[in-house]
Order: sequence, then C-alpha cells, then structure tokens
Amino acid sequence: MRIRFLGAARQVTGSCYLLDAGGVKILVDCGMFQEREYSYRNWEPFPVSPEQIDYVLLTHVHLDHSGLLPKLVREGFAGKILLTSASREMLPIVIMDSARVQEEDTAFKKKRHLKEGRKGPHADVPLYTVHDVDRCLPLLEAVPYEKYVSLNDGVKICFYDAGHILGSATLEIVVQNEGGTQNIIFSGDIGQYDRPLLNDPTAIKRADYVVMESTYGNRNHEDAQHVDEKLCDIISNTVKIGGNVLIPTFAIERAQELLYHFGRLRREHCMPLVRIFLDSPMAVEITKVFEHYRKYLDEETRALFENGGSPFKFPELRLVESAEESKAIDRFKGPVVLMSGSGMITGGRIKHHLARNITDPKSVLLFVGYQAVGTLGRLILDGVSPVRIHGQSYPVRIRIEKIEGFSAHAGMDDLKRWLGGFAAPPRRVFLTHGEQDSISSLADYISSKDGWQVTAPQYMEEFEI
Repeated sequence: MRIRFLGAARQVTGSCYLLDAGGVKILVDCGMFQEREYSYRNWEPFPVSPEQIDYVLLTHVHLDHSGLLPKLVREGFAGKILLTSASREMLPIVIMDSARVQEEDTAFKKKRHLKEGRKGPHADVPLYTVHDVDRCLPLLEAVPYEKYVSLNDGVKICFYDAGHILGSATLEIVVQNEGGTQNIIFSGDIGQYDRPLLNDPTAIKRADYVVMESTYGNRNHEDAQHVDEKLCDIISNTVKIGGNVLIPTFAIERAQELLYHFGRLRREHCMPLVRIFLDSPMAVEITKVFEHYRKYLDEETRALFENGGSPFKFPELRLVESAEESKAIDRFKGPVVLMSGSGMITGGRIKHHLARNITDPKSVLLFVGYQAVGTLGRLILDGVSPVRIHGQSYPVRIRIEKIEGFSAHAGMDDLKRWLGGFAAPPRRVFLTHGEQDSISSLADYISSKDGWQVTAPQYMEEFEI
C-alpha cells in the first residue's frame, strides 16, 4: 500500500488522502482548504489525475472534508463516492449551498473589484457552480455502518460511527494480497464522548496503520454544565444592556446542538425571553435530516422525540431561509440571538450581520467552534483589529466570547480514550488534521506508549506501508 497526504497535513482543513492498494486508487475525503494561508490550493489543479481515482470514501460532509468533490468531478473523476446514508442525504444540501455561496460571493466581489478598479488573487469566477454539483450527485452511493463492502477481490471497506456529526464515519480499509492481510484505519473527525444528540465514537480494536485527527490534541473542552451556565450568562447579560448575540454557526451538528441547549434552557426557565434566529437555509434543511435519522441520535434525544416533543423547537425560535427574511432581522427592534453561517466567518450571511454589529460594544460575538488559522473568525478571536469584511475595514468593538464545550471534535482526553480502544499497538499512527502544538502534544503522548510509533506527515508526503 502507498499513502499520499494531499491535505490536512500539519494543518486543520483540506482533509484528503490517496491510498493506492490492492489494485484500486482510493481517495479518502476531498476537503476544501479553509485557512487563508492555504486557500490558493483550492484553485490549483488536483495533484493526482482524477480519472485515475476509482473510489472516493467520505468520512463526513463538513466542507473541509467534502468541499472539493464538485471540482474533482469537473476535472474528470467518474467513479463512485461512498458514504453513509445520513451523509448521502446531507451532502447535496452542503455542497449545493457551498456552490450558491460561491456564486453569490463571486458576483459581489466582481462588482466590488470593478468599483475599486482592482483584481483579486483569483479570477472572479466561482470555484465551482451549481451545475458542477449536479454532475457530482449521481456518483453518490450510501453504505450502512459496520458492514463490509468489497471494492474488488482484494480490498474491502467498512464504515463505523465516529460520533462527530450525524453520519460521520471512521473508515477501515482491508487489503489482502500474497503477503497476507492488513488494514488501515482513517479516524475521520472523532466526536466527544457522553455528549447530547449523538452516540459515542465506535471503539476500534485492531489496526496495522492509523491515520488519526489531532485537532484538540493538546487541550480539553469545558463540561456540559459549564457550557449551559456560560451560555445563559452571556445571553442574559447582553440582553440586559440591549445588545445582540451573534453566533457563527456550522450548519451541521453545531446548529442542532445549540438548538438543543437553547430548548433545554427555555424549558428549565434559565434564560431570558429573547427572539432567537437560525439564519441558515442549510442548517434548517439539515435539522430536518436529524429528525429523519433519529435512530442515530443518543438515547436522551430519542426520548424527547418519543415523548411528543422536539429538541430543536421552542416558541422563541425563528427559522430563516430567504435572503429577504435575513435582511429583515437587522430591522428587528430589541435584542436578538442570531445564529448564522459560516462557522469560521469565511463567507455566508454571518459576514453581513457582523458588519452591522462589529462596532457595537453592547453586542457579543460568541464563538462556539474551532477557528482555523487565517480565517476571519480566528483573526478576530486573536484580537486583530481592524478587520476587512466585504472589502471594507471595521474596528472590532463588539465583545468577544468563546465556549469550547460545543466542539464536535474529541478533546485531548477523548482522543486518548479512542486510542485506548486498540488491543495492540498499530505499526504506525499518522497524525493529521491539527496545528503544530496539537500534533506535537498528541505525538509525545503516543510515542511515550510502549510499542507505538507516530509520524506527522508533511503536505504531499508519500509513504509505502
């Protein structure tokens, strides 16, 4: 087997790995690079001829794992894209939304560049279009959890629940040849244990090789009780002084988890009466998918449904889909809580809302998810001011808050717990999907364990295993 690391190598986004084994070329994930420093890679030709790739295996539908699939198809890929049934239902929503946002942002940038008499770093065309997404969709094929699927006589695969977002998977690829049988595990993004909504990550007991994420390899998250207390305090204090609470929100899992927490706080009368907007057509659609796939949710959440309620609905909530409804939010009198995408403020409606609130010291920008280096969200979180939004410079006067406990990613102790599921050390663990400090911390822990070897690959580095 040969493996080549085409993304998420000593960085967080752009997950993409090419495995050449048993006579098939398999691409695990095809993610978008979201750090500003590396975003130019999205525009480059794919580093491997797409026509030569036989299969794409998708761990989950977040854009940093799936966002370049339409581009891959446009450049010549015509094989199968295998993914779980819930991911099969969500992926068209995610990449279609991405295409529309890119088309809208491109039109906006073209108009702005024309007015300013300048050019951007790339041509004023979208990375891909709605038409490219349409060509991608017939290639999708759903596979069930924990059932082996043969790709040819010598290669089979299996998907396991990763507990990260609905439909997320850890992948096992088993290769049999004259020398025997060996397997490689791709962790995908590992979820937290004992969290609301989703099941815990599936324990994996055996692997020859492991490609493992390390996003939070050097730190843990806040516990659930602290999350609720902090969320309630931030909203209560902001509403009291007449400010708005803006929450950059990932449409998948983070939006639904926030709704879950808001609903619980309202049922327990722990939060002031305030209008809450979910301003994300994609998040609204994804929430419907969650309701459809209740069997993949945890016991506590299923019980809410079985008792006739919904963890995603309460009287103060307003679901916003059209652009006209989104614009009308800013004319609403009185404080509001506003959840909107994108989660790292790299595009979408949150940028428009932020531009209108960023100079207001009474309002709060609340981060509830990971902010990759170079994104607008990370710049603001790191204290940069002023910042540019839609070509204009704004001083950051809005108050900044952060709640770590909402992360869909495993914390440091969760990652160690996941590794503890192996009955024997793999031959090697490849650490990806993390910044340098996180990778180094987790690598030190793994290498301190008897019999464990660990490697942190460079971008485009290739290994024979």
